[in-house]
Amino acid sequence: MTISAAKFKARCLELMDRVANTHERIVITKRGKPIAQLAPLENQQPPPLFGFFADHVVEEGDIVSPTGVEWNATAPNGE
Repeated sequence: MTISAAKFKARCLELMDRVANTHERIVITKRGKPIAQLAPLENQQPPPLFGFFADHVVEEGDIVSPTGVEWNATAPNGE
């Protein structure tokens, strides 16, 4: 669809609803020359959070079990 800037200005909200519902693009002209385009957004949904960190987390092994290294928390430098 092609529409002049003056007609677009008068029907802007109606045309925005039309684009949202039909996903058609509207070319806006000024003095007969195309100057802008009203188009639907392709992806309006945010990406899902499930699986967002897939392949980004590295498992380093057991971080909870004792290591077997003796140390003293009250001694200087942990000795």
